Amino acid sequence: MKILGLDVGEKTIGIAVSDALHLTAQGIKTLNWTESDYSSVKDQMSQIIQDHEISRIVVGLPKNMNGSIGERGEASEEFASYLEDMFDLPVVLWDERLTTMAAERVLLDADMSRQKRKQVIDKMAAVMILQSYLDANR
Repeated sequence: MKILGLDVGEKTIGIAVSDALHLTAQGIKTLNWTESDYSSVKDQMSQIIQDHEISRIVVGLPKNMNGSIGERGEASEEFASYLEDMFDLPVVLWDERLTTMAAERVLLDADMSRQKRKQVIDKMAAVMILQSYLDANR
C-alpha cells in the first residue's frame, strides 16, 4: 500500500505518491479545483486512491513561520477532514513551511522557464511534503 501526498492550494492540488516501501515520493499530477466545492475533485481523488492502492494521505499544512495556523492552514485542515470522511483513510497533516519556496528554488536551479515552473510547482511541493513525511517516519 502506498501513501498519497497533497499540496493543497486555492486553485490547484499537487499530488505525489510513495513507492510501496515508503522510501521515495514521485509527483504524479496537478489537479485544478474549486476550493469551495470539494466535490470538484472527488472523482479524480477516488480514482487516484484506487489506482495507486493508497492506504494513507498526507496533506501539507501551511503554518505561519511562528508555528500558528492561518487561513490557508485552516483550509487544509478542513480539506483533510473531508478526505478522511469521504475515503475512510487515515489523513496526516504535515508541516509544509517553505516547501513551495524550496520547490521553486529546485526548479530555478534546473533553469526551468517560468511557464514550465508554473505547471509543475504544486506537484514538486507535494513531492517535498511527502518525502519529508517518509524520511521522518522511517
